[in-house]
Amino acid sequence: MSPSWDADLLVVGAGPAGVAAAVMASSLRMTCVVVEAEEVGAKLRAIGALENVPGGWSTGAALAEALAGDLARHQELGRVSVLSGRVVRVAGHDDRAEVALDDGRVLTASAAVVATGVTALAPEDAPWVEAGETRWLPPLWWAAAGDLEGRRVVVLGADRPLGTWLRAHPRAKVHFDVLFPEADRYKTDEVAGNPRLGLDIVDRVTIAPVPEGFRISAWRPGGGVHNFVVDTVLGNMGSKPAAVPGLVVGADGYCPPEEQHPRVLVAGDLKGARMQRIAVAMGDGSRAALEPYYRAQPGLG
Repeated sequence: MSPSWDADLLVVGAGPAGVAAAVMASSLRMTCVVVEAEEVGAKLRAIGALENVPGGWSTGAALAEALAGDLARHQELGRVSVLSGRVVRVAGHDDRAEVALDDGRVLTASAAVVATGVTALAPEDAPWVEAGETRWLPPLWWAAAGDLEGRRVVVLGADRPLGTWLRAHPRAKVHFDVLFPEADRYKTDEVAGNPRLGLDIVDRVTIAPVPEGFRISAWRPGGGVHNFVVDTVLGNMGSKPAAVPGLVVGADGYCPPEEQHPRVLVAGDLKGARMQRIAVAMGDGSRAALEPYYRAQPGLG
């Protein structure tokens, strides 16, 4: 490591991709600083059910604890440091990568891996949803099965957590009325025919809070509107990238890896919408840490 650097590798975000990058770097005897604004696996901890992650993890909180344990072991080896802070800028230069924090600190390394992932879309982010004063809806993947039994539940959007939730709770006595735009139709293939679902394509939905819960108006493509009242509305409209200033952002809001500075790598969900899976993010984080390692080896860079 250059004496002027804070580490061989900087990692922004301590989710699945970021932790995987740090563990891989440490295993290659690279020093690594992980910068996290909240806690290790913060977004994972809100996920009530997992069913497609190797290792038998059934909840996001359990996987988050395992990731925290992995980081702790590598901290004990003296090769990984975890720094609490909010990143306001990343930059690549000929001789270094920089990560600037909101308290004025600027960290440097041979390379930086940005793995800040995505955040759930709010109603105002979905052009087909009019929610008025309802600025936020609890995501479906937060929901505990026991809290929904016996309630009339509308799910806005047919994003893939719908199938994950149903498979993770095969005996939950629930029924979801799923309202989604035509663009989400392809995502429903894995849940089509499930007796616990009512799938309904809509052009537009409005939501208004009422004493009984929420009044929903759903406009269908063929014409007509369906008005009804439900106990609970859950968001499942998809996600948007949590890009850090300094990254090159594409037209879709994601950060194409080939357009970033060579010393700034993006990993996991931040790269694009098509492969957003926890297991994929972990593998991609490991891959990202390998790039600067091989670049530093004579004849292999």
